[in-house]
Amino acid sequence: MKFGIAQSVNRVEDQRLITGQGRYTDDMALPGQLYGYMLRSPYAHARITALDTAPARTMPGVHAVYTVADLKAAGIGDLPCMMPLKNRDGSGRAETSRPALADGVVRYVGDPVAFVVADSLNLARDAAEAILVDYEDLPAVTGSENAAAKDAPQIWAHIPGNRAFDWEAGDHAKAEALFKQAAHVTKLKMVNNRVVVASMETRCAVAQFDKADERFTLYTPSQGTHSLKSTYAKMIFKVPEEKFRVVTGDVGGGFGMKIFVFPEPLMCLFAARDLGRPVRWSADRSEAFLCDTQGRDQVNFAELALDKDGIFLAIRHHTYADMGAYLSTFAPMIPTLAASKVVGSVYRFQAIAIRVEGFFTNSVPVDAYRGAGRPESNYLVERIVDAAAFELGIDPVELRRRNMVPPSAMPWTSAIGVTYDSGEFETVMNAGLKAADWTDFEARRLESKKRGKLRGRGMAYYLEATAAAGKEHAAIRFAKDGTVEVLVGTMSNGQGHETAYTQIVVEKLGVPPESVKIIQGDSDIIPRGGGTGGARSLYSEGIPLLQASDGVIDKGKTAAAEALDAEVGEIDFAEGIFRRRNTNRTIGLLELADRLRQKAPEATVLLDTAIDATITNGTFPNGCHVCEVDVDELTGVPEVVRYTVADDFGKILNPKIARGQVQGGVVQGIGQALYEHVVWSDTGQPLSGSFTDYTLPRADNLPGIDVVFCEIPCLTNPLGVKGAGEAGSIGSCPAVINAVVDALKHKKVRHVDMPATPERLWRLLNAA
Repeated sequence: MKFGIAQSVNRVEDQRLITGQGRYTDDMALPGQLYGYMLRSPYAHARITALDTAPARTMPGVHAVYTVADLKAAGIGDLPCMMPLKNRDGSGRAETSRPALADGVVRYVGDPVAFVVADSLNLARDAAEAILVDYEDLPAVTGSENAAAKDAPQIWAHIPGNRAFDWEAGDHAKAEALFKQAAHVTKLKMVNNRVVVASMETRCAVAQFDKADERFTLYTPSQGTHSLKSTYAKMIFKVPEEKFRVVTGDVGGGFGMKIFVFPEPLMCLFAARDLGRPVRWSADRSEAFLCDTQGRDQVNFAELALDKDGIFLAIRHHTYADMGAYLSTFAPMIPTLAASKVVGSVYRFQAIAIRVEGFFTNSVPVDAYRGAGRPESNYLVERIVDAAAFELGIDPVELRRRNMVPPSAMPWTSAIGVTYDSGEFETVMNAGLKAADWTDFEARRLESKKRGKLRGRGMAYYLEATAAAGKEHAAIRFAKDGTVEVLVGTMSNGQGHETAYTQIVVEKLGVPPESVKIIQGDSDIIPRGGGTGGARSLYSEGIPLLQASDGVIDKGKTAAAEALDAEVGEIDFAEGIFRRRNTNRTIGLLELADRLRQKAPEATVLLDTAIDATITNGTFPNGCHVCEVDVDELTGVPEVVRYTVADDFGKILNPKIARGQVQGGVVQGIGQALYEHVVWSDTGQPLSGSFTDYTLPRADNLPGIDVVFCEIPCLTNPLGVKGAGEAGSIGSCPAVINAVVDALKHKKVRHVDMPATPERLWRLLNAA
């Protein structure tokens, strides 16, 4: 069927977006709106000894200046961390208070201190500069290893050693026994560098309050409106959920960061209620470096035990995870529960042992960033496997091949207790190596050598565990104008959801694609929804969409039987047409819907169907990344010259969209591996606070990225699909670094930390 499942159709949303017809939050202009501006701390750690807002309050156009005292007086709750976590000794993780505005102490550069509301942004900014704040500078610490030191400055008086949590998983006793009997143990310390999210659309918010109904409306880019609605209503403003509406239009990238609760939308809501007028706030790019959550930032101490034949026995690691100054919404989960699911990767480890310590530092809070723990774990595994191959003199492909879980072992339960439903890992690896011309590499290495370049190749195999638990909502409605309205509980951030969901509906109901209208992002219209995150959207929304489509067909057969003077059992349905069996009597689905509406124009159409589906299983996408780099022998400048990916996403709904998702994720991984890095001074000042000092990969840094698909169907959802949104960023960092190390291996270089900058590589080359 044209525009059905498995076709590389163009995205239906692109015409709107590329012609400037998108509707982003910052496009909104509500009558009478005011502008908010956040005054932020210039210190990484300081006590506020005096705060005088009087000069600002009297400036032209200023309507209000808020401090934490105003929030306390109104009973406004703190920004919550939603993730409980048990320490190794059974106690709970550390708790920190985080009001939207600093309460006596600031703990990172950018920590909000006061919120100014005025007639224009410039007037609000001018007034903020007039606020008088006296700070008593306190010792600061950045970096988890520094924060863990015995003499480190203490960020929270009630939290000794800056330790947010000390968590473990796996079978430590069994792992210890296997390490003792191992013929070889490889040890490697790795740094997973901190990165900024840098979504194309910065965060923003427009809030209004209806005094008559005592009801809030928040317009904001998000990855799902319902979780924000619930948190703001119940935990922060302490009102019934029906008093809140959250609306999200088009979103220019989220990558995890737009799931969370932040101070600025909270302050817009507070001010809108207080002043009786809409209040808006938008971050500029430099401000985003100071106020958006950031990603990664771990130090891993990893060990791999092997027997005399190179068979993996056990893997263990002790990780320091930097949490920043406060625990963000889901922060404790990322390096622990999320990351641990994939430490077993695609290999037959007999035991896994994990310990993760989270530390507070005087820096921007860290939370989920594309992949959310899975990139960090896959990097750890694939780097130590390559290091072991180097030490043992075994080809890295052969070492992986010896240890991969075979298809005959599926379903496979890893040593950490996670069960994979399907996978043909060696088949996918072979497809990636073939597409990358792996066996012809030496000729390319020699050619690079003639040009003064050191050519290296690296491969990495990744495994992802996508999000699973929860319910998801879908509804199909037949509108008066003849369109088929499809209401979904997820939220597109640019991934192509409108196209993918349209393809499912077209495939099932046989309606023209131009008649389908995807509706998302309004908590008043869509009653429930799990939002988007963890590469869950296609299968989580696909299940209720399939069920809702089946409901439409079942109801349609009943209505068609009446229209065609037949029994329900005589009605067949195919490609949008109901047919009385063994006759030429038919009626189309849309015609039937129109006929039903004419009978009861004001009533809900009989065919309309809503479904809440329980999603019990995640999926396990996996694949092989192959990267080739040239490193300039004199300057150390690295260049990615070839990149190939073979992915198993189960059944592919739209190859064009899936390929684009992979390519975008690979670019983010290349960025972290070679260019991106958040740097702080000794006093906690950000030294990479703008794109002048923080490097994103550009088009001229990148080769073409070839993607091939190996479709091994998922067995736990009816579409047979596996998540694709995060995969590119999961396999790319280790593939790039493995290639860089391979380029330098003749210099006895065993490991290079990210980012592999020209300076870092030049120093390694000269030291060697």
